[in-house]
Amino acid sequence: MPTDDWERGYAAGYHAAHRTDVRDITSDRGESAPAPTKKRKASAYNRKYSAAFRKLEGKYKKKNGSWREGGYRACVKAAHKLAGRK
Repeated sequence: MPTDDWERGYAAGYHAAHRTDVRDITSDRGESAPAPTKKRKASAYNRKYSAAFRKLEGKYKKKNGSWREGGYRACVKAAHKLAGRK
């Protein structure tokens, strides 16, 4: 054990820096794990829109696979129109 003030200060700083003075928080304390969340069900419209978007996106992309200028927005609008939304 350190006896003088300097040694006590050094030891305290060392232990704080190396986190040897902190209790182990990885141990189980009897808390239950949170219940797994259910993934939401996609609506019928969302499924129609997704299919329409995938069908149309080739028209709005370049040969290298990137979107044309304004292509993504145009594809979204066209997919909504095809899926039945105004």
